[in-house]
Amino acid sequence: MSAVSRRLPLLLLVTMLVVLAVYLQWPKTKITQEKNQRVVSVKTVVIALADFKDAVEAIGTSRANEQVLITSKYSDLVDDISFQDGDTVKKGDILVRLNSQEEAAKVKELQANLAESVAQLNRFQDLFDKKATSKSLVDQQEAKTKAIAAQLLSAKIKLDDLTIKAPFSGVLGFREISLGALVDVGDVITSLDDLSIIKVDFSIPERYLNTIAVGQRIEATNTAYQSEVFIGKVSSIDSRIDPVTRTLKVRAEISNGDHKLRAGMLLNLQVVRNVEKVLQLPESAVIPIEDEHFVFVIEDGKAVKKSFKIGRRYHGFVEVLSGLDNNSEVVIEGALKLSNGTAVNVLGGKS
Repeated sequence: MSAVSRRLPLLLLVTMLVVLAVYLQWPKTKITQEKNQRVVSVKTVVIALADFKDAVEAIGTSRANEQVLITSKYSDLVDDISFQDGDTVKKGDILVRLNSQEEAAKVKELQANLAESVAQLNRFQDLFDKKATSKSLVDQQEAKTKAIAAQLLSAKIKLDDLTIKAPFSGVLGFREISLGALVDVGDVITSLDDLSIIKVDFSIPERYLNTIAVGQRIEATNTAYQSEVFIGKVSSIDSRIDPVTRTLKVRAEISNGDHKLRAGMLLNLQVVRNVEKVLQLPESAVIPIEDEHFVFVIEDGKAVKKSFKIGRRYHGFVEVLSGLDNNSEVVIEGALKLSNGTAVNVLGGKS
C-alpha cells in the first residue's frame, strides 16, 4: 500500500472537520449580517414648542341658567293648551288657560258695582259742597268705593292667574296635563329651562384657592361630544371652605346658544391657570428605565437612543426640560423593536 493510500483517511477526516467548522460559522455570520441590515418600520413625530396648559381638573353637573316647574295657583279645569313638548317659548307666552268663566263674571259684576259706587260718591260730594249732607256720609261712601275697587283688583289678578304664562324665555319639557283635566294647586304642568347659558358647580382642593379667580377660563368636555371642547369662565367662588372635605366650591358659566348642552350632564372640567410655550412630546415615545427616561431619535436613517429629563405631564404629553432639541424626530410607535443604530423606515415620512 502506497503512502498516499495510507494518508487518505486522515485527509478525509481533516476535510470533514474544515467543512464542519465552515458550516457552523456560516449561519452565525449570516445572522449577524442580517441583523445589522434589518430595517424596522416606525412612526415618528417632530417635537416642537407648543402650548402647555397648567390646569386644575374637576367634575361637575350642568344645570340651566334658569329652571322652573310650571304649576297652577288655583284648582280648575284646563280649557286650552298652547304648547307642545320641547317648544321654545319667550317670556310672557301663554302656555295654558284654565276655566275662567266664573272669575270673568265676577270681574264684570265688580266693575259695575264700582261704577255705581263712584257715581254715588260724586253725588254725595256735590251735596257736601252745597252743605246739604254731612262729611261722614261722604267718608262712608268713599270707603265703600275703595273696598269695591280692592275687590275688583283681586278678582282681576285671579282671572289673570288662570292664564298661565312663561316666566322667562327658554325650552319647555314634557306636557304633564291634558285638555279638560282638573288641575289642582301645585300640580306640575311642564318644566321650563333657560339653556342659553349653562351653569356648573364643582369643587377643587383648598390648596388651589390662590390660583382661582372670577373670569378665569374653563374648558369642559362630555362623552356625548368627545371631540368638542366647550369654553366658559369662572363666574363665582364660594366664600367658605368645606371643613369636612377641605374643598372650595366654584361656579362656572358656559355659553350655550346652540343648546348642545343640557341640564344634568356630567362635565369634565379644567380650570386653566396658565398657558405657556414649552418643548413637549407624546408620552408614547418615552421609554422609562429605572429613574431615567429615553427616546429613540432618528438621525441619518438610524435610531439613536437618547436620555432626556422630563417635566410636567398633561393629557398624553410630557414637558422636555433638557436632553432633546427642538425639531428632533422622535419615534412614537415601534420603539420596542429598536436598538441603538437600527436602520428605520419612517411610515408616512422620510427614513
